[in-house]
Amino acid sequence: MNKRENMLQALRRQNPQCVPHALTFCSSQLNELIKRTGNEDPFVYFDLAYRYIDLNPTRLKGQYDKYFDNLQELSYIDEWGVGWKHSTIAHLSGMSHPMKGFTTVEEIEKFPLPDLLEDYRWEGFKEKVDAVKAQGLCAVYFAVQVFEPTWYLRGMEELLMDMYDEDEKAFVCLERVTKIQEKFCEKLANAGIDIIVYGDDVGTQNSLLMSKDIWEKYCKPTMQRCIKAAKDKKEDLLAFYHSDGWILPIIEDLIEIGVDILNPVQPECMDPKEIKKLYGDRLSFWGTIGTQTTLPFGTPMEVEEKVKDMINTVGKNGGLVIAPTHIVEPEVPWDNIEAFYEAVKKYRDY
Repeated sequence: MNKRENMLQALRRQNPQCVPHALTFCSSQLNELIKRTGNEDPFVYFDLAYRYIDLNPTRLKGQYDKYFDNLQELSYIDEWGVGWKHSTIAHLSGMSHPMKGFTTVEEIEKFPLPDLLEDYRWEGFKEKVDAVKAQGLCAVYFAVQVFEPTWYLRGMEELLMDMYDEDEKAFVCLERVTKIQEKFCEKLANAGIDIIVYGDDVGTQNSLLMSKDIWEKYCKPTMQRCIKAAKDKKEDLLAFYHSDGWILPIIEDLIEIGVDILNPVQPECMDPKEIKKLYGDRLSFWGTIGTQTTLPFGTPMEVEEKVKDMINTVGKNGGLVIAPTHIVEPEVPWDNIEAFYEAVKKYRDY
């Protein structure tokens, strides 16, 4: 069984040989990897069973400049039209929302969206997917979102108020993003991708960002359409859903709309063992090692014990890719990163 087959069997809860693992690093930790090991590729050094496949970059330039009064202050504008300003704090950046001042539906309808569906963006994509699979690795696309790019465009406060007020601007903005993401997911599936990462952060440390009723009205159906669009084209495709925080009230709904994998199961907010008991027969999990607690502030021995515990409980009978619950930030000691990896190798076999 190669690494791809093992990971897919783990995520389908079909008697894998071992528990797969995952890691994602901030830039300073990538630099630390190079300094300590001479290896520039964490996927290779940490023997990860998957690779992310990217589209070709957009050729469009300058189409969003007119939407910003602070254009000279911005570090860049992304392909959705959101302005970003680099911070001096790690990878964090300030954000400027081009639709923030919009007062009419017409302004939203006229706003240009990215050219994600153009043929030139997809040249060579399927070949890259096939090449990853030929290496015995999972092909993953990161990430398809609806609520998140919509609030990036509109501003979170503005979008949440639009949703609360049942303002037509919320429906129109979400619908425009959903339509492009549906077609995007079809293309991903047709290219043979194994796993699509869907993600809309809707949890805080101890509550949802919005009422469950509002989530069900706006977020659930849009995400359901995107998942269905992919699975209609490729039935065995796995839908990975990411939301940080406490999202217990919507987990049953996520299963209903076709989510196969829940990430990150943040232990500071939800008990991974309890989530496994409640949903582990219908849902797999990717994460569970806390990046607010264990990884930055534990000892290497505590990291090892936590990895062992999660493998023996949440990983029981499959259904786990063990990983930190977020990007590994600068304050995480390198000894703890190594302790995570060594513990995975020590305890992962079934």
